[in-house]
Amino acid sequence: MALVPQSKFTAASRGDNRARAPALRDGRRQFSSTSDDSALVNQILLTDKSHDRPYEVSSLAVKNILQTIEAILSRVMKPDTHGSIVLPGTPVPAATHGDALEHEKALHASLSTLSESFDVPNHVFNAISCEILCKSLAGEDANKTTMDILDIVQNYDWDEKVVLALGAFAVKDGEFWLVAQVYTSNPLAKAVGQLKQLQEILERAGTVLKPKFDGYNNLVKAVLKVTKSIVQLQELQNDPHLNPEIKSAASTAHIPTAVYWTIRSIVVAASQLLGFTSSEPEYVTEAWELSSLAHKLENIFNHLQENLNKLHQIIQKIKDEDAFNAIARILESPHIDNSKPLRVLFYKDDQPALYDGLNKKRVDIDVLKRKVVILFISDLDVVHGNEYMIVQNMYMEKRQNLGRPESQFEIVWVPITDEWTAAKYQQFENLRDNMEWYSVFHPSVVSPIVVRYIRDQRKWNFVKKPLLVVMDPQGKIVHQNAIHMMCIWGSLAYPFTSTKERLLWDEETWRIELLADNLHPNLFTWITDRKYICLYGGEDIEWIRNFTKSAKSVALEAGIALELLYVGRSKPKEKVAKQILNIIQTENLSHALEWNTTIWYFWVRLESMWQSKGQLLSEQSTTHFKTDNLKNDPIMQGIISMLSFGSSDRGWAVIGIPSADMAKANGDHMLKSMKEFTDWKIRAADRGFIPALNEHLEGVFKQAPHHCTNLILPATGIMPETVACAECGRLMERFSMFRCCTD
Repeated sequence: MALVPQSKFTAASRGDNRARAPALRDGRRQFSSTSDDSALVNQILLTDKSHDRPYEVSSLAVKNILQTIEAILSRVMKPDTHGSIVLPGTPVPAATHGDALEHEKALHASLSTLSESFDVPNHVFNAISCEILCKSLAGEDANKTTMDILDIVQNYDWDEKVVLALGAFAVKDGEFWLVAQVYTSNPLAKAVGQLKQLQEILERAGTVLKPKFDGYNNLVKAVLKVTKSIVQLQELQNDPHLNPEIKSAASTAHIPTAVYWTIRSIVVAASQLLGFTSSEPEYVTEAWELSSLAHKLENIFNHLQENLNKLHQIIQKIKDEDAFNAIARILESPHIDNSKPLRVLFYKDDQPALYDGLNKKRVDIDVLKRKVVILFISDLDVVHGNEYMIVQNMYMEKRQNLGRPESQFEIVWVPITDEWTAAKYQQFENLRDNMEWYSVFHPSVVSPIVVRYIRDQRKWNFVKKPLLVVMDPQGKIVHQNAIHMMCIWGSLAYPFTSTKERLLWDEETWRIELLADNLHPNLFTWITDRKYICLYGGEDIEWIRNFTKSAKSVALEAGIALELLYVGRSKPKEKVAKQILNIIQTENLSHALEWNTTIWYFWVRLESMWQSKGQLLSEQSTTHFKTDNLKNDPIMQGIISMLSFGSSDRGWAVIGIPSADMAKANGDHMLKSMKEFTDWKIRAADRGFIPALNEHLEGVFKQAPHHCTNLILPATGIMPETVACAECGRLMERFSMFRCCTD
């Protein structure tokens, strides 16, 4: 094969490259549709007639052809010196030999998956090959050859154009390397190799021609990478998730230019291959020119990959949104039973998704079918929260009374955390194994989309505070957080629906039964016997001594049966609280709740009343949750008073009789009223003890010089715009407080 004179071949090539040297140095800028030579871009676009595709030009099996091309050009990916041929008798390092074997295995695996049924337009391959070889022999400019090839493939789509050009080149490249690989063992290949002087070429491939072979292989590798990106981008054009505007803005404007430079690189690579197989292989394109072109393609590839990544992100976002909406429709629509919603929440490769903590085994969600299901959603710090103890109390009550209707529910723990690590997985397993109720078998059974639904502010709005989301036997979510109604009423709240919560509040009044519940063993008896019950608290032990003594004296003088019960304060310090409880017990001042079981529950229950009742009022109001909503509701006024008392270490007291009004005041006012009993003793006999006490407390308050009342509300849940003072009715100042107490 005759070699084109160097002056003629390289002048056109080099001259063209020199003219574009600045662009080659900044391939990304050159590739940008705003900085490309507009005349060249217009020429490229004018060659495209794919929109008027004739009937006889059938669509190509682009993926199959590209997979075959990859197999042919796979040598450029081989783990040796850029695919250079190793001559017979040359020692091969063991590591390189092993890597090559692995590469061969991968190649055979790839070839075994190729389909043999797809059609290949050989006439187009031949036309392109002829164009490349003939024009290269004639020394024609690479740009002119590239435009002529684009004319040949004018009726094909852009991805098809570049795959056809690369396919035509791959055939010639594959023929050369196939002969090179078997010419020592195959007689026919040896004869062909002798005519092509293959022995001399391969000997120089590892010496004087090595930089040029390396440059050639690097260019082919870059061509293959860009081609695959173009095919992937073109494929995304058919993705139903993308609208035309996104498709056009993200990819279409860049593909024609990328196709042009890829085909142009194929033309240069083919000319290089032709130079290798000629009689004077030194006279080929310089390695630096091939490197410049490969660098340009690398920039094009990076730009295309950016577009691909953006499109994939957009598509994934749309898919996630579709999946999110699908989950929402299922969870928010009626069903025959709860099977479908549960399988949406918990699914893992058709394997049982739940763990039975009582029997310590993996189970399917069918164990929850047609039952009330309470989804206990929390992070991994769950055991340190009040919610965990509330759930534990509910579960123990259920286990003790399995046959009653109020026990027909199941609890499922659903852990949610920001990032799962090996340590967190271990922590999860430890927690799961110590729970008796159900839990997810593994956090992965809850998909990221379901986690997103759980966290979404418009849906369940999980942040950090645990939630108890209730699903009825038909799979409907009937309460997005039943923790507060469970804390207030326990099993009486069954089946834990929002409707049931409203009914319970409609039947409720501000009375001693609601406030004290059944927190002390004697409370039920006291209420049955209609005794007067006094709940008091604070951390001033001298006030406690004086008040209990005065209250007992007044009860004796008034002839009433009075029981005193110390309930502490909200969030007390353990050391102080235990000292006070010890004194009360030692000096027999009164009854008292227990430090580690019921004092915390009394105050947590009050906070739950605030959240539950407040949420109900905010839903009933057409405006925001304002002071008027609170002022007009006696229960909320009572809750605010109690939370105000609990926010201070000062003494306070509430006195009432079952199913009747109560009297409440801070410690100073209540103690003063007890000591002044002779002043209202007659009124107590005439009007009743509580009405007379309230009347006297009103006078005491008017005579008081000043007061200072605090109210600490939970940071989560409802928050009114303003709150009126429980003692004087004036609007309270608002502050933010951050608290850390390790005692």
